[in-house]
Amino acid sequence: MIIVATLVVTLAAALHVVIFIMESVGWTRPAIWKRFGVPNQADANTTRPLAYNQGFYNLFLAIGALVGIVFFGIGWHDAGLALVVFTMASMLAASIVLVSTGRGYARAAVTQGTLPLIGLVLILLA
Repeated sequence: MIIVATLVVTLAAALHVVIFIMESVGWTRPAIWKRFGVPNQADANTTRPLAYNQGFYNLFLAIGALVGIVFFGIGWHDAGLALVVFTMASMLAASIVLVSTGRGYARAAVTQGTLPLIGLVLILLA
């Protein structure tokens, strides 16, 4: 089960790296800001600093999850488990916060929170 848990945690981290790229690197591209429901280029330009900052939060969570997996893999089980649990719980909590902002964000929240939820459950069961 630890292999499946590790795979799901890695996928959750990869998703958050993709979100980082969209928010911090590609925010002002129409294909990206439209995906996030931003109505026009001017608003995308205005919100760019916020998206840039938010993207790095996602990147840091992804890095924490991956470092946790590495720590677990090299035998530092307590530290690895702590990092994985913290990062998966943080990703899941962020998805709950996202859906709490409005029904229009439900799909994004499910996308953002499903892998962390599964990863968290699996890592705790393993």
